[in-house]
Amino acid sequence: MGVSKHAINGVTRREFLAMTAMAAAGVAVGCATNPVTGRSQLMLMDEQEEIAIDRQNAPHQLSSDYGVTQDRALDKYIQETGQRLAATTHRAQMPYQFHCVNANYVNAYAFPGGTIACTRGILLEIENEAALSALLGHELGHVNARHTAAIMSRAKLTSIAVGGLAIATSVAAGSEAGSLAGQLGQLGSGALLASYSRDNERQADGLGMEYMTRAGYSPQGMVSLMEMLNNMNEHKAGATDLLFATHPMSSERYQTSVAQATTEYKQFKDRPVYRERYMDNTAGLRKIKGAIKQMQEGEEALGKEQYSQAQGLFQNALDQAPDDYAGLLLMAKCQLVQKNFGEAGRYVDRAKKIYPDEAQAYQISGITQLINKQYEAAHEDFTNYEKRLPGNPNTVFFQGLSLEGMDKKEPAAKAYNAYLKQVQEGKQAQHAYKRLKEWGYVK
Repeated sequence: MGVSKHAINGVTRREFLAMTAMAAAGVAVGCATNPVTGRSQLMLMDEQEEIAIDRQNAPHQLSSDYGVTQDRALDKYIQETGQRLAATTHRAQMPYQFHCVNANYVNAYAFPGGTIACTRGILLEIENEAALSALLGHELGHVNARHTAAIMSRAKLTSIAVGGLAIATSVAAGSEAGSLAGQLGQLGSGALLASYSRDNERQADGLGMEYMTRAGYSPQGMVSLMEMLNNMNEHKAGATDLLFATHPMSSERYQTSVAQATTEYKQFKDRPVYRERYMDNTAGLRKIKGAIKQMQEGEEALGKEQYSQAQGLFQNALDQAPDDYAGLLLMAKCQLVQKNFGEAGRYVDRAKKIYPDEAQAYQISGITQLINKQYEAAHEDFTNYEKRLPGNPNTVFFQGLSLEGMDKKEPAAKAYNAYLKQVQEGKQAQHAYKRLKEWGYVK
């Protein structure tokens, strides 16, 4: 007798067969009750594992997005709005954190343990607090429905590889700086983010509407958010590429929000949207809106290897916001891929002074120093990076590369060995193994 599509306790036939195969291989498998639907689902991790994965990986994504905004009042406002919603959710016990990050692209994302971030790019597209609550509520929907955990379980994963800050470069082998262009573009590319299905998005939308109305907002906030996203999806701006890659959009989502606001949540339609409060709290961000738009266009040009155009756009942005951390690092990357190493160093040094606790500037600075063969300075930068953001195996590799340049073979070998315990593939792993073999550490 065959197993039906909807199988035992809500587990699909495909999932049931996968579980059977994994059990035969001696892999622990199991089901969990979904906290939202109450149905069983394939789940290879428990709540504590979700939190552990979040704590290991979320800091790297936040840093790849140029760190949490230095506008502490704005970040506090995002945190308070998010916590108001979190209290109404199915998993109110999760250790939620809400942040605005300095990235310019348009997106918001959630890690499985409750870390949620929205970029300053998307905050500039929102016009009231109810729409912000819809955005954060949607991300809370992903956490509460355990979408990321389910995606990882189906892929038979128990962790996410730290890759958000990886720069796979063969500097030691004499590669040209221009080959770094594509890799530098990965900084802030959302490499650690989950890509959701349309069904995931529909469920997260529904939960977002539920949570925001429970928290006292008008459902019109979700309608406003969906209308904005639908319009952006139709125009396909470069700054939205990652948003729609990870959060597929359709006119159906907008139409569903309109229908729900006028039927299921009709009784809440006269609740406030708090436009003035939103505008007051985002005033500082909106002052540099022009600069952020220039950076968005510059990043798009940089991705197309239109370096001269990108440089001009980044310079326009810095003319408007001279102390902007993201702007300074973007200009440093642009100078670096054009082999203007001195200029790259000057911009990254300014970035380090402006935001000394954020890690990414030290990574870019270290790479610049490596290219300039300033190995001691490079090693110091990578050590400073590691202090601020531990756990990135690429930092260990670059420390080894710096030590090799200083002709300190024994500590370089230790660094390469530590790197290879975490990463076994790619050009960096090949370089590390080659050196260990040449130096007699590997037979």
